Amino acid sequence: MNIPDIDLPRIVVIGAGFAGLKLARQINTKYHQLVLIDKNNFHTFQPLLYQVASAGLEPDSIAYPIRKTLRKKKNTFFRLVEVKSLDSETKTLHTNIGTLSYDYLVIASGAGNNFFSNETIEENAIPMKSLTEALDLRSKMLENFERALNTQDLDKRNELMNFVIVGAGPTGVELAGALAELRNKILPKDFPDLDLRQMKIHLIEAAPRVLSAMSEKSSLKANKYLKKLGVHIYTETFVENYESNLVTTSVGKDFRCDTLIWAAGVAGQFPNGIDSNKVGRGNRIIVDENLQLDDATFVLGDTALINSEKYPEGLPMLASVAMQQGAYLAKQLNRKAKNKSWKPFVYNDKGTMATIGRNLAVVETGKLKFQGVMAWFVWMFVHLMLLVGFRNRVVVFVNWTWNYFRYNNGLRLIIRPYRKKKG
Repeated sequence: MNIPDIDLPRIVVIGAGFAGLKLARQINTKYHQLVLIDKNNFHTFQPLLYQVASAGLEPDSIAYPIRKTLRKKKNTFFRLVEVKSLDSETKTLHTNIGTLSYDYLVIASGAGNNFFSNETIEENAIPMKSLTEALDLRSKMLENFERALNTQDLDKRNELMNFVIVGAGPTGVELAGALAELRNKILPKDFPDLDLRQMKIHLIEAAPRVLSAMSEKSSLKANKYLKKLGVHIYTETFVENYESNLVTTSVGKDFRCDTLIWAAGVAGQFPNGIDSNKVGRGNRIIVDENLQLDDATFVLGDTALINSEKYPEGLPMLASVAMQQGAYLAKQLNRKAKNKSWKPFVYNDKGTMATIGRNLAVVETGKLKFQGVMAWFVWMFVHLMLLVGFRNRVVVFVNWTWNYFRYNNGLRLIIRPYRKKKG
């Protein structure tokens, strides 16, 4: 990999998500050599993937080059590789382009889709965990409307215009709201000769309510907002199969649709070589209060599982958790380099939030819970500040402002036609 050997401890970070990038930016490379590894050469702001999928933002608005982020840090290297496995005994990583030794390893590879071993759904549904998947969904959605215009078969037209979203967490709720606003305000201008009243958006959730991780008050408000936008909601319902455009559920309610969007589950992802006894709920690696797996290995973000009395199922898989852990580990490694004591990680719960649509959002922070217009502005401000890069903040702000006054978000260009992945 052409990484020079120098007389500084080498820290290898797998993953340039919220946790990995935060650590890379804050680690003091006067005391360490840093090697950041990722299979993409950009950082993706995942909370806004749904806006790329619904043609509200262009992909470069929520992606930022990793090399540009780190270019002013000395003793820092980025490599575009895919890690295959690790050997903790020899402190070696095996990648698709060779091996790399380390003194400290940080696994911050995030989470992928969890289809709960349902191969048929995995083969036919469209997930939305990466920028590529968000672009696939956008292309398929726009192509379906073009196809709907060209078919004389009414049943086929309805299938093309029906969308089923599985999972009513923040991702599913936000995407459902975005699609509803597209149908209500945007698409009628693009497709005046298509009866968009026939477009149906179905949101299916296994839990008793939407946004089940939030308070019942926020959940009820979100449910009200979604119904106001015309989204059909089905709770305590499991999707059992999706094949030949037929969605079958556990309650006997079936749907005909050409697009099933999977937002129902995530699971930690990491290289081979981790002891299976160290893997817990959600395929996450069990670590101690110092985010440590062993003397030389740390795990951050969605990949890490810390069991505690307050969080018996682990910390929530949120960007704020990952960023706090990245900042924490950088600080502790910097302290260790100066022979200072190591302090355990303490999570500062800054709350959760979700937006449903224009002027419609729910926010919970501490004991404060509020909804509506104020929550929507808070949601926008927080997400703007979390974006990496001043240009991205400006571009997203301009897009949101323009859309607020003109109801004309995005260009809705089909640049890359959707192609179903081969099983």
